[in-house]
Amino acid sequence: MTPASSPSPHGQPPLRTVQVLGGGNAGSSAHVRSLAAGLVARGVKVTVCAPYEADHAYDFTGAGADHVPVPRSSDPVSVAALRTACAHADLVHAHGLHASFRAVLALSGRPTPLVVTWHNRVHAEGPRAHLLRLLERRVVKAASVVLGTSSDLVDLARRTGARDARLAAVSVPGPRPAAQGEEAERRRPKVRAELGATGRPVLLAVGSLERHRGYDVLLDAAHAWRSRDPVPLVAIAGEGPLRAELQRRIEDEELPVRLLGRRDDVGELLAAADLALLPSLGEARSVLAQEALHARVPLVATAAGGIRELVGDAAELVPYGDAAALAARVSRLLDDPARCEDLRARGVRQAATWPSEDETVAQVLSVYDELTEAVPRLP
Repeated sequence: MTPASSPSPHGQPPLRTVQVLGGGNAGSSAHVRSLAAGLVARGVKVTVCAPYEADHAYDFTGAGADHVPVPRSSDPVSVAALRTACAHADLVHAHGLHASFRAVLALSGRPTPLVVTWHNRVHAEGPRAHLLRLLERRVVKAASVVLGTSSDLVDLARRTGARDARLAAVSVPGPRPAAQGEEAERRRPKVRAELGATGRPVLLAVGSLERHRGYDVLLDAAHAWRSRDPVPLVAIAGEGPLRAELQRRIEDEELPVRLLGRRDDVGELLAAADLALLPSLGEARSVLAQEALHARVPLVATAAGGIRELVGDAAELVPYGDAAALAARVSRLLDDPARCEDLRARGVRQAATWPSEDETVAQVLSVYDELTEAVPRLP
């Protein structure tokens, strides 16, 4: 196999790859940014097809990649733009279900290898859930390799019809210097004051305001915390279709919860938090879970999806949908500083077992080499 550091094996031109993103959630976008930088450093030509706002937020061009703006849509115009961008690619790598489906449409009739990474399973209810399952089958059957970020996603891909499904190494960069150490301690009182949480614990949840995130369960649990003294503040960073519904409940039930909207300072929010909460139905490599352990913030999460595989014994896990268990576990941690310190130490050890960015890039590049080594590259 070609060494990962060799940009032009056997005298061939550099490998040309296209990375396809949809709306780009935080995990997949951060992964593509890291992957692009690592591939470019190894002599690979990288083009990222993603909406304008994704490049603005994650600066793929700053990582050395070319950026082609492609809307998060499967309409003929968007698919045609993607097809043009992939015309001279040696390999296409799509991230997420919707981006993968667009890549399948764009590559129709072409022999270009397609790698698909599933970062999380897309959740839906009713007729849309049936449609999504059809898209999953279409995508995995067209993909040369499906990479799942957790074992349950790999198993799902195999059951859905994937010819080759593997566990992916996916890293999320550690906390930025400003989000840890002395700078974090200096900023902590100011951030807590801005949240209205001076003298009270802060419980932080991060993620889009959608049904599968479990925020209805989190609000149920918040009832129990109103009896504590001082009353903890639950801060939820994220935006989405459930905002009005959640806000009505917060006001009608007088819950100690604040919806912060979309934030670009999650690192600082985490550094100011006493606990991180992840009440969702199921995530694979949750960005919040990884950032919390990196930042030494005790985590309470649901034992669903790939969370247990990700965090091991470095977090408190509760059943999904069990508001009483969530409320009790959080209260217990708030009353047990020794257990919190134990979780911080376990979190540091667990984070050290996760793949580094270099290891992630090396694994992905080995898959690329495997799929393209027998195919002559055009200059």
